[in-house]
Amino acid sequence: MQKNWWKINSEINTDTPFLAVYEDRIRFNLERLIGAVNGDTQKLRPHIKTHKIGEILELFKTYNIKKVKCATISEAELAALHEIPDVLLAYQPVGVKKERWISLIQKYQETNFSTIVDNLESAKALNEIAGENDLKLTIYLDLNTGMNRTGISISEKWDDLIEAILLLKNIHFEGIHIYDGHLKGSVEDRNLVASTSFSIIKKEIEKLQSKFNYKLKMVAGGSNTFPFYATQENVECSPGTFIFWDSNYQTNLPEQEFKPALVIVGTIISKPTNSTVCIDIGYKAVSSENPIDKRLVILNDENLIPISHSEEHLIVENRGKNQYAIGDTIYAQPYHVCPTCALYDTVQVINKEHQICDQWLVVARSRKINI
Repeated sequence: MQKNWWKINSEINTDTPFLAVYEDRIRFNLERLIGAVNGDTQKLRPHIKTHKIGEILELFKTYNIKKVKCATISEAELAALHEIPDVLLAYQPVGVKKERWISLIQKYQETNFSTIVDNLESAKALNEIAGENDLKLTIYLDLNTGMNRTGISISEKWDDLIEAILLLKNIHFEGIHIYDGHLKGSVEDRNLVASTSFSIIKKEIEKLQSKFNYKLKMVAGGSNTFPFYATQENVECSPGTFIFWDSNYQTNLPEQEFKPALVIVGTIISKPTNSTVCIDIGYKAVSSENPIDKRLVILNDENLIPISHSEEHLIVENRGKNQYAIGDTIYAQPYHVCPTCALYDTVQVINKEHQICDQWLVVARSRKINI
């Protein structure tokens, strides 16, 4: 791996902490993603929850990626604003979200929107609001293969649910959606469990297909199972973290060989003891849902070990021989990049010369853009 790939050579005039993203590495990751599906970009529906950035959506288009998946109305609107043709909201619209969903579809009529349901009541509610607005809504059935977060279990009569949905005149049934983020372990273990569930689903879909005069679609997986679904026919893959990668997946999904493309840049603000320093990367600056040893990795020095964390302060113990001064710059790789990115309004763009060359807005970190 390139030594000190994260180091910024230009003078840092941006107040820390801030996020730095490395455009050449982002492009590498996009090209790596496309290579994993043998150049067939129609198989790709990347999740945009990781970045929430319009300029990255523009990059998608230059690589002929024209479909995305999202988790919020704001992310869906960002995709529409950047004229992504096909947007899947992989989050069942309930309550006020139904009204926002209708407003989004009405405002951005050039975009093909779809969403998911996992029960008949939600499907009926969408059918009703669609009828009130003279619309026909496209939906996927969300299947639960073991994550137990959303979806109808594949052990239940989910084919009967599809039959009931087909009777709703304001609903167009597009296919099925699977997210199996619970699968861990080696790539062989992940592939084995994913293939077991998928074989059951695939047989059922083949039986159902005779009822349709169009090909049913399947949107499946995230980062953990991308290597499996990338090889399956008639499946759109939805990894998201690939765009920036993080220390979690770098450790646990080594077979995918994406490059880290985002770091948190911080500053040493104090030296409270002879063996510790305080950095301005508190847990308002990095995702902190995990224990302290799984929040970030200090890239400057593997001997700088986090030992205490609070809102605006990170205490690290210096267990090595290198000495650091107040004001020194610290570079850290987040363990979980998706919620980390959502903590910032902007990212600083680093070019091949390791200089800050641009700033991108993290627009969809907001829960609302216009709708």
